[in-house]
Amino acid sequence: MAADRIPRHYEVQVDNQAKGGFFFVAQTVKSKQIQSMTLTDRLRTTFKGVLDPLGAFLNRLGILPNTVTILGLVGNTVGAVLLAFGEMTIGGIIILLMGPVDALDGTMARLRGESGEFGAFVDSVADRYSELVILGGLLFYYLEQGAWLPAMLAYASAAGSVLVSYTRARAQSIGIDTKVGVLTRLERYLVLAPALVLNIPEAALWIMAVLGNITALQRIIDIRNKAHKF
Repeated sequence: MAADRIPRHYEVQVDNQAKGGFFFVAQTVKSKQIQSMTLTDRLRTTFKGVLDPLGAFLNRLGILPNTVTILGLVGNTVGAVLLAFGEMTIGGIIILLMGPVDALDGTMARLRGESGEFGAFVDSVADRYSELVILGGLLFYYLEQGAWLPAMLAYASAAGSVLVSYTRARAQSIGIDTKVGVLTRLERYLVLAPALVLNIPEAALWIMAVLGNITALQRIIDIRNKAHKF
C-alpha cells in the first residue's frame, strides 16, 4: 500500500509539526486569557494559597460567606464614621484591613460549592454600599470644614464609582460584558486606602474623580463597539 511506503522520518516530522502547532495554539489561548485577566483576577490567583486555607478555616467555624460580606460592610461603615470626624489615619487603617475581607467571601463560597448568583449579587451590592459610605464620610467631613473643592471631588468620585459599576451591569442586561478601564474597584481601593492611612485623602480623591469617570467613558465606548459588532 502507498501508506506503507511513506518514510518513517516524514511521519515523525509531520507528528512533530502537529504537536508544535497544538502547542502554539495552546500558548496563544493561554496568553490571551492572561491578557484578559483583570487586576482583581490576577491578585486572587496570586494569593490563592493564602485565601483558600483562611476561607476553609472560616467555613469550618460555620461562618457563612454572606456573613463575611456584611462584616466587611460594617467595618467599612465604622471606618467611614471615623473619616467623617476627621480621624483619617485610624479610619484608613480599618478600611485597609477590610480589603482582604472582601476577597474572602467569594473564596469561602467557592470552597463550599455555593458560588451562586445571589451570593455574587450580595457581594456586589455590599461593595457599592461600602465605597459610597466611605466617600460619604469624606464628603461630610469636608462640608463640615467648608472645604468645597474636596467635597466636590468626593461627589465626583462617588459618581464615577457608581457609573463604572452601572455601565457594566446595564451592558450585561443586553448580553454584553465589559471589564475595561484604568480604575476599577480594586484600583480605587488601592488608591484610596493607603492615602487615608497617610492622611492625604485629597490626592486620592483627585485621582478617583478624574480616572473613575474616564473609566466609565472607556466602558461606554467599549460597549458601543461591541454592540455594533452584532
